[in-house]
Amino acid sequence: MACMVAAMAKWKREVLVMILFLLISTTIAKEVTKAKGVRHRKRHSATVAQATINGTSSNSSEAYCLSWRMAVEANNMRGWRTIPTQCWRHVQGYMVGGQYYRDISLIIDQIYAYLDGVTPLGDALDAWIFDVDDTCLSNLFYYRAKRFGCDPYNPTEFKTWASKGESPAIPAVLDLFNKLIEVGFKVILLTGRDEETLGEATVDNLLNQGFVGYERLIMRSPEYRGQSAVMYKSEIRRQIMELGYRIWGNVGDQWSDLQGNFSGDRTFKFPNPMYFVP
Repeated sequence: MACMVAAMAKWKREVLVMILFLLISTTIAKEVTKAKGVRHRKRHSATVAQATINGTSSNSSEAYCLSWRMAVEANNMRGWRTIPTQCWRHVQGYMVGGQYYRDISLIIDQIYAYLDGVTPLGDALDAWIFDVDDTCLSNLFYYRAKRFGCDPYNPTEFKTWASKGESPAIPAVLDLFNKLIEVGFKVILLTGRDEETLGEATVDNLLNQGFVGYERLIMRSPEYRGQSAVMYKSEIRRQIMELGYRIWGNVGDQWSDLQGNFSGDRTFKFPNPMYFVP
């Protein structure tokens, strides 16, 4: 009888050891499987995220290009030389499909709303500053041939284009320009175009597109060559204000048209996803 009790106790111990071993083995196997799954998900998430960033996923390319264009307009994307190749069709659709002009119209509506609260003093010193390229005059025809900014900027080719004086007016901007003059503001055109090489062509182009009656056209003279647009335009605005002008508004398609010192009471930026001017 004692032998049977001892045998039974031994058997129970062996069974308990086997059960404990199985439980430990099962737990370890689950943890290993779980860890592998986590690593796989991390690798998959990283791959998807990188594809989205690079715009290589066919499903994410359009979404990426929309985000890229938004980052450009918010001035979070800086120093870029060309638009991403995969965004060529996106930018083309934006520029020629109607949304570009709708966006400009909305911005101009905001300018008119701002004007409702501004009254010129009548001393001929209330001023607005406008950029020229892709603010007053459109270079869309030129950039169409450059795949809307996919091709690198070529200053020689652009000068050849600008010298023809064929840039059309942006209609809503021309209407705004005329309205400002009508109510008594002095409109000053401030451009980074080179005065020596593009002066006459720019004057003629503005004239043939209906920009008549502006106060001054200021172009980049030799002493400002090599300066960034921010430095150059800040200095010119300083000189304008030293003459007694009050700058009520400043309009441009580049952040560098609006940044820096003496930028005016309000700034308004038009969209431009085709190129970046520092």
